[in-house]
Amino acid sequence: MATQKIAGRGESFTEQARRAQLIGITRNLIAERGHRGTSLQSIADAAGITKAAVLYYFPTKAAVIEAAYGEVVAALARDVGAAVEAAAPGHEPAAYIRAMVHHLHEHPQHTRIFAEAVLHDERPHSRKERWQPLAALIETAAGQDAVDARDARATAIIIGGAIDGIIAEQLDDPDFDSGHAAEVLIAMLPGASNAATES
Repeated sequence: MATQKIAGRGESFTEQARRAQLIGITRNLIAERGHRGTSLQSIADAAGITKAAVLYYFPTKAAVIEAAYGEVVAALARDVGAAVEAAAPGHEPAAYIRAMVHHLHEHPQHTRIFAEAVLHDERPHSRKERWQPLAALIETAAGQDAVDARDARATAIIIGGAIDGIIAEQLDDPDFDSGHAAEVLIAMLPGASNAATES
């Protein structure tokens, strides 16, 4: 039965499907219209339900936007995490860069949602949560050539900014080769001669 409750979740299959639909609609609206152009009413209209029905699932506009943002972050983390896990030892930072650029190139909607979150300071994650995993990968990849933690942090922050620039350029100019730009960035990594050989 569609209305059967899911054990431990407290929501029926129908309710879960509706919640997922509202998150998807919100994601689409933010990407198309921006944060300010996305209202509870516009979400309701796109779903073909009332605003009160949206509020049944999410108590505020901020709550549904946070859910949409969380879904996008999770998708990016899955792709990048899988690429890093599959990378040969020492090649993890290069895999991180390639996967990050590739994911955002393939999902421009996600990029717009990240940009909106930054503009409206709606990010549920701190800046540290962004640079810290890459800094750890840089330290690990260095192996015996120990990298100072300050240098790893600085490198991770610089790479994050470079990735943002690559993706912004890709959004502005669809002919821009973001894959090539990622390889140029990888060539700047410490120990880049090894990382550049794995593509």
